[in-house]
Amino acid sequence: MPLRGGSDERFERWSHKMAVKTVSLRLTMQGNTQIENITKSVVDALAGTGLSAGIVTVFVKHTTASVMIIEDEPGIRADTVTFWDRAVPADPAWQHNTRNAGEDNGHSHLRGQLQGPSVTIPFLDGAMLLGTWQQIVVVDFDTRSRTRELIFQIMGE
Repeated sequence: MPLRGGSDERFERWSHKMAVKTVSLRLTMQGNTQIENITKSVVDALAGTGLSAGIVTVFVKHTTASVMIIEDEPGIRADTVTFWDRAVPADPAWQHNTRNAGEDNGHSHLRGQLQGPSVTIPFLDGAMLLGTWQQIVVVDFDTRSRTRELIFQIMGE
C-alpha cells in the first residue's frame, strides 16, 4: 500500500535500513553540580563508527545528572553552578528527602528533571555540527560522588 500522497517507488527509496551504533562511557563524578566535558569522548565514539551522516544522542542513565551543551569556559561553569543553586536550592523540606530516610538530594532530582538526560547532535562528513563554542558536558547534581554511565547512540549512514 503506498503512503498517502506517495508512490510505492518513493516509499522503497526511503525505507533503507540505517545503521545504529551504541557506545557507553563511565565517569566517576563528585556531585555538587560538577561539570565534566565529554566532547572528545563523543568525537572519538563517532569516529569509531565509520558513519558519515546522521545523529548522535548522548544520554545519561541517572536521574540526578544531566547532559547539556554549553560554552565550556570557567565563567559559564561558575554561572551554571550559581544558576542551579538559586533556581532549585537544596532544602531538607523537599518531599523526596522527608519521605525517604537519609536522603538529601531532592533538589538534585528536580534539577535533573528540568535540564533533562540527553542531547541530540547532527553530524555530517563524520563530524558533529556543533557551533564554534558549543561543547557537550555532563552535570552531576547529586550530593555525593557516583559513577555515571552514559550512552552514545549514533544513527546514520
